[in-house]
Amino acid sequence: MSGTEGQLVLATSAPEAEAGQGLVARAAEAIRRASEWLYATQHPRGYWHAPLEANATMEAEFVFFNRMLGRDKPELDRQMAERLLATQQADGSWANYHGGPGVLSVTIEAYFALKLAGHATEEPALVRAREFILAQGGLAQAGVFTRIWLAYFGQFPWSRIPAMPVELNLLPAWFPINIYAMSSWARGTVVPLTLLMMHRPLIRVTPAEGLAELWRDEADARDPLFTRSRELVTTRNFFLALDAVVKWVGRSPWKPFRRRAIARAIDWVLRHQDSNGQWGGIQPAMLNSVLALHAVGFAIDHPAVARGIQGVEDFLVQCEGTLMYQPCVSPNWDTGLAARALLDAGVDPTHPSLAKAGEWLVANQIFRPGDFNVLNPTLEPGGWAFEFANDWYPDVDDSAVILMVLQDLPIARTPAGKRAIMHGLNWTLGMQSRNGGWGAFDTENTAEFLNRIPFADMEAMIDPPTEDLTGRLLHCMGTFGYGLDYGRVARAVAFLKRTQRADGSWWGRWGVNFVYGTWCALAGLKAIGEDMQAPYVRRAVQWLEAHQNADGGWGETIASYDDERLAGKGPSTPSQTAWALMGLIAAGEANGRVVERGVDYLVRNQNADGTWDEQEFTGTGFPRHFYLRYHMYRHYFPLMALGQYRTRVGGGVA
Repeated sequence: MSGTEGQLVLATSAPEAEAGQGLVARAAEAIRRASEWLYATQHPRGYWHAPLEANATMEAEFVFFNRMLGRDKPELDRQMAERLLATQQADGSWANYHGGPGVLSVTIEAYFALKLAGHATEEPALVRAREFILAQGGLAQAGVFTRIWLAYFGQFPWSRIPAMPVELNLLPAWFPINIYAMSSWARGTVVPLTLLMMHRPLIRVTPAEGLAELWRDEADARDPLFTRSRELVTTRNFFLALDAVVKWVGRSPWKPFRRRAIARAIDWVLRHQDSNGQWGGIQPAMLNSVLALHAVGFAIDHPAVARGIQGVEDFLVQCEGTLMYQPCVSPNWDTGLAARALLDAGVDPTHPSLAKAGEWLVANQIFRPGDFNVLNPTLEPGGWAFEFANDWYPDVDDSAVILMVLQDLPIARTPAGKRAIMHGLNWTLGMQSRNGGWGAFDTENTAEFLNRIPFADMEAMIDPPTEDLTGRLLHCMGTFGYGLDYGRVARAVAFLKRTQRADGSWWGRWGVNFVYGTWCALAGLKAIGEDMQAPYVRRAVQWLEAHQNADGGWGETIASYDDERLAGKGPSTPSQTAWALMGLIAAGEANGRVVERGVDYLVRNQNADGTWDEQEFTGTGFPRHFYLRYHMYRHYFPLMALGQYRTRVGGGVA
């Protein structure tokens, strides 16, 4: 401390400076080990890919899927049951994420799958599960998708499942309720579901396999209704009444548009099958599409069905000692972020590992029209998917990350690289919505009322612009030289200012949660040339600093989606610590004590093999309902943060 009387000046002491230099050296060694780990885990074709974990419905529904197709797979059933038993919690339930509260519908599906796989009702695991289910209200309180699965097996009355008439597929895009007003993931699931719900397949099960014991009483079994709102006039009550009307009309034998609607739905499903046999790159669309085609008469050996079954099986992966069913696969996302981490770590852009990654990414760009063209008919394609193949639904977030990576690689100066960047940037920026933000797969996908229909109990029917994606797109535009005077930038910054919470944080749609959103926003604002001393930026910095844990890291519980008072609170994790650090570094805080403590946390907690441990789910599928554990988040995000720290403080070459 130095200065004249009345003027306080903080100076870094010699011991503190030496300690800082020591931290830089330790960070450099951690960077070296982490980089070596990435080199060793890269696929020979140039991509990275690690398991993507969700909840127990994945394994359970794979068991249902095989049974519905008449596929006798005792060994797969055994392995799915092994996974289910390994993930059951002490209270008998299954949760949406490690250590989370038990979830009734997830537990019901796991329980039923175990019975179908040959486990007996009196086994301790099933006894505990049954006690949990009954304590939570039994089958009468099951969610919509669980009700539908059970109805296929005669275990739930179709009369108590929301209507989803196949004629929905005929409604034009300008009509308030139509498939293109839905999110891409809802659309890809709803279209085949309308065929299944029309045919109502019935799969016989033995009394021992049935679920009669999960009804709390006979009245529940006869009348498991959806609960109406207490107020007379609400959106929920309106749609419940509309559902009753649709069901009443559906009982009429006069259905003049039925044949055309069926043909339209079948054609849509067939056209939307990807080259690898999958649909939309996600489990719900894939399972429902195969089952729908089979229900309407496609043989099990029909090419579309056979390729679909193979596509479904391709999501199986060995994970931590058991066979796991993934909700999706993430090679392009993992590759873009792993390459970004190596670049931030100071790896030479000409390194063979980065060269192979760049070639892989350029080769997997999408140049065919997709569903986004329904509302944007003149927007030329050029994005990237999250998965190995998902040509109908390129992902805005993936595309932005990949574009920023390609720009820093030598391939950017080749004809193929220039073409990739030109088309990719045009498509990605063109996906901006009128409110200034970006959604993941569509524009103007904001029909909030769709999340209030009885079918939508997971509140995931739309894909509106979000803060985290908008921050990423600002980062992307800044990378390519756009500034604050560019119209798209100005609208995006205005979007972030409108959506910032009063405490200074931003919500995270695709990562948990406010730590993630705040990092994305700050990184984007920095890249685009915003004044990082602006009051609203400083509020975000103060929020991050205030939520550092005593161990130097950051963590945030998934429960913050349900209760924002928990925002920024939770045990420290490597990925969330990295997000907070990168947000603070973007805001100019790299030399601060808070950042040093965060870097020290990452260095201290690195394993000898160069990676980190992280059991927590820090990825988000549907807020409040479905979460993801990306098995590489624990690695490439900490490497990014350490690399950015070394560059800012230690003169690294990144």
